[in-house]
Amino acid sequence: MYHHPEWGPSTPDPDGFRGDAGSMATIAPAEAPLTARWATSLWLVAVGAGVAETVVQVAGAHADGASMSSLAGQIAVRAVIYGALFVVIDRYFRRGVRWSRYLLAGLLGTVGVASLVSEPIAWVIQNGDLSTVNWSVSFFTIAALRWIHLTAVLTALALTLHPQTARWFHLK
Repeated sequence: MYHHPEWGPSTPDPDGFRGDAGSMATIAPAEAPLTARWATSLWLVAVGAGVAETVVQVAGAHADGASMSSLAGQIAVRAVIYGALFVVIDRYFRRGVRWSRYLLAGLLGTVGVASLVSEPIAWVIQNGDLSTVNWSVSFFTIAALRWIHLTAVLTALALTLHPQTARWFHLK
């Protein structure tokens, strides 16, 4: 503590020469670049769209006569997957932990995209004719959610691999 002759005890040193803690520079962690922040948001949008699509599909299956006990296994698996992805995105990716970037890009960028497009592609191959589509509210809801989900994943993937995001992850 510095004792000034006129003011008495003083911290920090008003002249700035005594080297007390009040005159030290503070080093703050680097803020994530905009590309990483947008990637984080879009990964979370993708998870949210996946959860919403699951809810709509389970409701539709239940309305079509499927028992909740037969759907429970699918619900449990998806809940674990989406919960784990949320934790990885929120606790690790958002903070710049390197392995989370590789996990999200590798897992969701390949398996996730394949799972989103395989069902519609298989349907087109099997039926080959859009006149057989059941143009219901449920169909449009699932199609919109699938489109949001796929768009969010592809955009988040591009932002995750962006040079500014890569540089930030390598600085962590």
